[in-house]
Amino acid sequence: MAAGNRITVRGRTKTEVKDKLRARHTELAAGVRTPANYTVEQCLKDWLETLNTQAESTITGYQIMVRHLVELIGNVKLVELKVRDVGFALGELAKRLSTRSVRLARMILIQAIRNAMVNDLVVRNVADLAAVPTGKPGRPSRSLNLEQALAVLDAAQGERLWPYVAVSMLGGIRTEEARAPRWSEVDLEAGTVAVYRSVRRARCSRAKERPTEAKADIYSPS
Repeated sequence: MAAGNRITVRGRTKTEVKDKLRARHTELAAGVRTPANYTVEQCLKDWLETLNTQAESTITGYQIMVRHLVELIGNVKLVELKVRDVGFALGELAKRLSTRSVRLARMILIQAIRNAMVNDLVVRNVADLAAVPTGKPGRPSRSLNLEQALAVLDAAQGERLWPYVAVSMLGGIRTEEARAPRWSEVDLEAGTVAVYRSVRRARCSRAKERPTEAKADIYSPS
């Protein structure tokens, strides 16, 4: 083998070295060419740069979670990342975050590594194999029960915002999506409204329209 094509791996035991060598050959056969110093931190940052169609608040939440992950496993080389490394990171997060947040952290890792796979930087998505540990209890649900929801609908009848309240509650769509429908998208005979966009007011800026793929049915209260 020519010196320029030599593969060098290191490990604590002969078995570890053989496993790493076998994995490296698999990567080369699959066309993977990962830079030697490509870390989990860089992988996460590259993924964040692909989120140009996401809402600003969503991206901010992802950035915060990415910082948590970088603190724990950011310096690990992506090709050397193991399921146990992901499990360690999720376990540490579970000590101070809710289960929902830990699940979000795992989802971010899965998506980031999947993006690296698309770019031929890694073969296997180890985050997909990691279990989500139980985190701290989340905040109590603020959802209305049936009695409360009916009371809101009754109170809103006759008010200018009644259609907005009805569409939001009976259609099950987000409030920012309920602000956007136009009459051309409302079918009174079928009892449906097509939702193609959302309207959200960003901080210190005008309201912005964003595309959405949701479609909601409207049900009239009996």
